[in-house]
Amino acid sequence: MRIHVVGGGLAGSEAAWQVIRQGIHVTLHEMRPVKMTPAHQTGDLAELVCSNSLKSMADDSAPGLLKREMLALDSLVIKSGLQARVPAGQALAVNREIFSAAITQALESSGLLTRVHEEVTTIPSEEELIKNNELWIIATGPLTSDELAQKVLELAGGAKRLHFYDAIAPVLDAESIDMSKGFMADRWQKGEDGGDYLNLPMNEKEYNDFLDAVTAAEKMPLHEFEEVKYFESCLPIEVMIERGRETLRFGPMKPVGLTDPRTGRWPHANIQLRKENVDATMFSMVGFQTKMKWPEQARVFKMVPGLETAEFLRFGSVHRNTYIKGPDALARDLSFKSNSRVFLAGQITGVEGYTESAGIGLIAGRHAAAKMKGETFSNPPSDTMLGSLVNYITIGPLGDYSPMNANFGLLPAIPKVRGKGKKDRQVEKVAKAWQAFESWKEGDQLVVSP
Repeated sequence: MRIHVVGGGLAGSEAAWQVIRQGIHVTLHEMRPVKMTPAHQTGDLAELVCSNSLKSMADDSAPGLLKREMLALDSLVIKSGLQARVPAGQALAVNREIFSAAITQALESSGLLTRVHEEVTTIPSEEELIKNNELWIIATGPLTSDELAQKVLELAGGAKRLHFYDAIAPVLDAESIDMSKGFMADRWQKGEDGGDYLNLPMNEKEYNDFLDAVTAAEKMPLHEFEEVKYFESCLPIEVMIERGRETLRFGPMKPVGLTDPRTGRWPHANIQLRKENVDATMFSMVGFQTKMKWPEQARVFKMVPGLETAEFLRFGSVHRNTYIKGPDALARDLSFKSNSRVFLAGQITGVEGYTESAGIGLIAGRHAAAKMKGETFSNPPSDTMLGSLVNYITIGPLGDYSPMNANFGLLPAIPKVRGKGKKDRQVEKVAKAWQAFESWKEGDQLVVSP
């Protein structure tokens, strides 16, 4: 009796943990570092390749509700995130190395994990899996290798393969930043000790010169023959500028709620840098995903006040993300309709974001463990955040299917009442979702091994 998990990212690690907690042995296949992806830099489990933030922990936020539900189901990713947390206001930002080490240690010390460093290029048939008493969870993520992606596509019924492009923001050496040209603050003065973000204000001329430089900079060519599609929450700054010169000022360069102590006013535009670790030796440029060539990034970003002598520890890059059309291919338990002993987990299912990917890995792991034990696991109800995400990738939206992250729009609507605004309705949604989650969990009979 064994469950194979393919992919050692957040979704695969979470799925493996949930299976192990049921007392079932896991073989974890991770091709890195033997074969690397275009975005990863190490062979570590749960390596964060984009931001180091798992989004908000606020009780009244959709990402916060998702984390709360996952913690109640013994999520390894969220527990490790809290263990590796670095200051970032209400966001759960982590030290990448501590985060990965915590997940690796928990899995490897279980005594029920075997790691195999190889590229998986084929998936056993349902007959083979029944014969060997095995189940498989595919959690290879948006950077699934071409050969395996083709096998996944075949399992999905040969439906049109979907994709979009994702971009990674640069990371800077803190000592190379001129802190005197910035100020520490969280938006609207939230946070302690002056704030967790380093803000670099720009006047109108500096902002316009910066836009011109980004527009003129040489970009990385994309050697793909498909239409390039970006996920809206992770757009390269070049794409945002193409939508209008004020777009950045309503996005990652938004000055609203950030009072420069030297002027007593909001700046014309503002760039926020977020701490990458507890010691604050590294900062990432919040929302500054880019497809500029590396020498161009160094030249253009040094135009920002405070970054004139900045040293880049990691430049930004662009890579292709792949996902299937979940409603056409997946059953409600996240197994393939064409092979009920193979499950799909993580971002490749059509969710977007670290926590969302791990959350789907959690659900897939629970379903696979239950199936292996001859039991059943019911999905959280649709009015919970986890349940609504599962609904999205197995039932789908009314319109076109595209990547989705945790948001209040997935939950049932709250009728508008005079005297209560949008924030009040969100708070009510959280309360109802948590009540539904607790009621569901009380009826969950899938016992977790000690």
